[in-house]
Amino acid sequence: MSDWRPRLIASDMDGTLLRGDDTVSAATVAELERWRADGVPVVLATGRPPRWMTRIREVLGHGTAVCCNGAVLLDLASFEILDEDALAPEVLQEVTAGLRRHQPDTWFAVEYGLEFRHEPVYQPRWDVDAPGVGVATLAEMVAAPVAKLLARHETLGRDEFVALVESVVGDRATVTNSSSDALAEISALGVTKATGLAKVAAAHGVGPEDVVVFGDMPNDIAAFDWVREAGGRAVAMEHAHPDLLAAATDVTGGNDDDGVAAFLAAL
Repeated sequence: MSDWRPRLIASDMDGTLLRGDDTVSAATVAELERWRADGVPVVLATGRPPRWMTRIREVLGHGTAVCCNGAVLLDLASFEILDEDALAPEVLQEVTAGLRRHQPDTWFAVEYGLEFRHEPVYQPRWDVDAPGVGVATLAEMVAAPVAKLLARHETLGRDEFVALVESVVGDRATVTNSSSDALAEISALGVTKATGLAKVAAAHGVGPEDVVVFGDMPNDIAAFDWVREAGGRAVAMEHAHPDLLAAATDVTGGNDDDGVAAFLAAL
């Protein structure tokens, strides 16, 4: 594969493209722009909701972002939502009721559009006093479709809690995780970064065999599987979660060492 070149570049943000200070280095921006100038689209694939894309939009300026782990496609230039696969209210109600029965100290929040709502006891880590953030009751949150349901536990370990959520949710929705916290991210059944990226790639006439994906956490596994099984490249950061490293075709340097740019430059 020494002469392999991607026709589409997809990258996770946190822990991958972004440095620890939440910025993108000038070297990485320059490398991405070099590929764009050659006609290769650069796509962001992130667990972040659209409302967390304003700063990266200032850096990259255009292109499509796959947000909320594949549930939302966002046009960065116009900042318009192009497509959304939402969790239906009946599924939200079943899942939250089941989790609350099995683990009463599970607390919930939801993402929809540019808004975020959380139960009063839910403790946001990054959204304190931010625009679009508000408190709501669980009944209010599950009354309408949402892009992503968040379930948090303050005392259980991450892997233990995510496994519990997966067992309770079953085949009603898709569960993943992208942080070190006991925070499960729940999307509509079958919705992953892979399904979101597949839509964007198809719009560009590109198949998974011609895609390179960069990532660092379990919510990138579906996208890694999608490209790896077709002959594309699935590139894990050197500090990636062990489960993602096991799904990778390649490993690159860390996010603070411009690992994404270094791998692309070597191609």
